[in-house]
Amino acid sequence: MVTEEEWTGEIARSDRLRWLSVAIGLLVFAVICVPCIMAGQAVASGFAADLVSAGILIILILPISTGLLLMSERQQRRTDEKVRKLNAELSAAIADADLQADIRDSQVQRQRFESRLANALDMAEGEPEVIDVIERSFTNVLPEAPVELLLADNSHAHLHRMAAVGPDGEPPCCGVDSPDHCPAARRAQIQSFPDSDDLDACPKLRNRPQGRLGALCVPVSIMGRTVGVIHATGEPGVKVDDDRVDDLATLAKLAGARIGLLRVMAETQLQASTDTLTGLLNRRSFSERVATVPAHLQPVAVAMADLDHFKTLNDTYGHETGDRALRLFARLLRDALRKSDIASRYGGEEFAIAFPDCSALDAIRALNTVRAQLDAAITVGGLPKFTVSFGVTEAETGEDLDDVLRRADEALLQAKRQGRDRVVLHDALGVGPVPSDGRADLLPVPDRDFLPAD
Repeated sequence: MVTEEEWTGEIARSDRLRWLSVAIGLLVFAVICVPCIMAGQAVASGFAADLVSAGILIILILPISTGLLLMSERQQRRTDEKVRKLNAELSAAIADADLQADIRDSQVQRQRFESRLANALDMAEGEPEVIDVIERSFTNVLPEAPVELLLADNSHAHLHRMAAVGPDGEPPCCGVDSPDHCPAARRAQIQSFPDSDDLDACPKLRNRPQGRLGALCVPVSIMGRTVGVIHATGEPGVKVDDDRVDDLATLAKLAGARIGLLRVMAETQLQASTDTLTGLLNRRSFSERVATVPAHLQPVAVAMADLDHFKTLNDTYGHETGDRALRLFARLLRDALRKSDIASRYGGEEFAIAFPDCSALDAIRALNTVRAQLDAAITVGGLPKFTVSFGVTEAETGEDLDDVLRRADEALLQAKRQGRDRVVLHDALGVGPVPSDGRADLLPVPDRDFLPAD
């Protein structure tokens, strides 16, 4: 590398040599001019003497001039070499500056992409919106390549295609079915496969309808666990730009973090709103859900249910058997009722159920279906026999839920007094037997094997 001091020294030496050459020339000419004239006059006369003097002068000056010329040429070569080095260093500096500028531009673009992606994911309120952001990001990062996102289900045993884009509308269609069978997910590292026919290419790339291809696989982690992969394909032998790989890695990191956060929030909300033993809504969540039933889904029938002789069941067979009985009844409710119906564990062995857009008589039919199915479910579950009593009422428009539940509870107490294992209706006339319209499913189910009375 040519330093500024070296370059200044070369310029100074060139200046000194130039003035030295002039000084030596003048000095030599002054010293030998007179002797040369005298020598010429001594040898000849007239014009011949001048020629002899000039010849002698040339003979004496020529070596000195040659020496000075050689010194100047050597100095010029040294100066030229410094100039070439400076030009080379300048070209290298310019190239390095361009490279650094490209790197900075690439970093700025990646930072801008990461910032916009993080902002978009932060605004996504659920996984469907996150998936939409991911698909739009695929289009921005690899607009000409088919790309897909595969994520594991809750068991972490199976991969499902959650997002996919492609220039022709077709996803890459990776055949891997489990994170354990995906090299990128198993190794938790980005995997690049230039050609599916290579010896060390992923086996899942072979024998695809597209023929030979290249692939890039970026693992996706949620809460520190690799649960998926971003899979992109392209022409064999075509290398994906490093910036695009970095963008996909950024997408995998931020998308995994956002999905993980949403799942934790959903799980936390679910735990806060449900009963841990039965999985049904708890009392507070039941009240909130019923309060949000829209007006066009009136009338709303409300029922209170209670497992008969539950204390005896617990005391005789143990609390574990009692918990199994509660879980079985809760599962039976979920299976027998409509998706729009709202079931909850209200406390202990007591359950509350709301039937939007349903009359009390329709609710009674549904509850009698539950009673009819309970015996078979108990037999399959290997539990001791138990029964359930229900009290049903119909909410009036604008009525407070506590008042509705109080009426349903009164009907439930009446069902207990009448012998349990039955449905009692609380209507405008008060608590009374279930009105019959000639259909057997409105009548209590008889001849059950009861546990001893509490």
